[in-house]
Amino acid sequence: MSHTIMARLFGIVAALVVLPVAAQQAPIVIKFSHVTTSETPKGKGADQFKKLAEERSNGRVKVEVYPNSSLYKDKEELEALQLGAVQMLAPSVSKFGPLGVREFEVFDLPYIFDSIEEMHRITEGPLGQMLLNKLEVRGILGLAYWDNGFKQMSANRPLKKPDDIRGLKLRIQSSKVLEAQMRSVNALPQVMAFSEVYQAMQTGVVDGSENTLSNIYTQKHHEVQKFITLSDHGYIGYAVITNKKFWDGLPADIRGILDGAMKDATKHANDIAKKENDDALEGIRKSGKTQILTLTPAEKAEWKKAMVKSHRQMEERVGADLIKAFYKETGFDPNK
Repeated sequence: MSHTIMARLFGIVAALVVLPVAAQQAPIVIKFSHVTTSETPKGKGADQFKKLAEERSNGRVKVEVYPNSSLYKDKEELEALQLGAVQMLAPSVSKFGPLGVREFEVFDLPYIFDSIEEMHRITEGPLGQMLLNKLEVRGILGLAYWDNGFKQMSANRPLKKPDDIRGLKLRIQSSKVLEAQMRSVNALPQVMAFSEVYQAMQTGVVDGSENTLSNIYTQKHHEVQKFITLSDHGYIGYAVITNKKFWDGLPADIRGILDGAMKDATKHANDIAKKENDDALEGIRKSGKTQILTLTPAEKAEWKKAMVKSHRQMEERVGADLIKAFYKETGFDPNK
């Protein structure tokens, strides 16, 4: 056998050995950015997705999770996703209103859900999918909804009746619906990035906020707020989203693996959401740093009556037909 043929054969064998190694050294990298800590339901959901995606792809996919606004803050992350600087996010659904997809602000309507089961009728049904589809014109693909839970109010004065909140500066996410909700009880809404809230509370820039117990606890908001009212007045949920161009460009088998990983990570995140909030409530109680207030049914009805006025005010913005479709699916009665 000539030296030339031997050299060629050696080259082919070497290529067969080297190419798989090179492929292993250059996995598909997915940067998954979010604004909460790793200890929240969202943080644990993101970590579970990373684990499943990497295991099931045998290393062909690498998921880099950036929690706690370490990569992008609230106002930056959606633009970063659209530009392709990050591949996955799990923003609150409230974030899509400022992006121009106002229909998502229906989730912000106060007291529109009385239970997680009612909410799942939307997020796991055709109405939820219809809303995700509206993101595609913005170059965004919706993959799943993740639960967080019901919002509670915190402040440095006890909030038992709507009049108690009058004149207080309350931090909210950027949402016209949430602005209307706060104004319906004569509070002063203050739009602010999640990562800035603790310091704003500590320095008196804001008087209080609304959030889920797991977010309050992991961000230590309870350490700078004297009272937390268990109001259950609103819901925080997330949409896990990706850059559509990136996702469409993935190999079909990888997309299938990631779809399966996302489905299982979603179940994991949603299963633990209630427990995380229950555990956070216990942690807040044990800290002794804030007083927990529980509303009576009559007090809760008073809050609901005051805040539900914002539903009618937001019909033109969110869509009267969409609001009615939510009412029909959940059984909500705005007159009760």
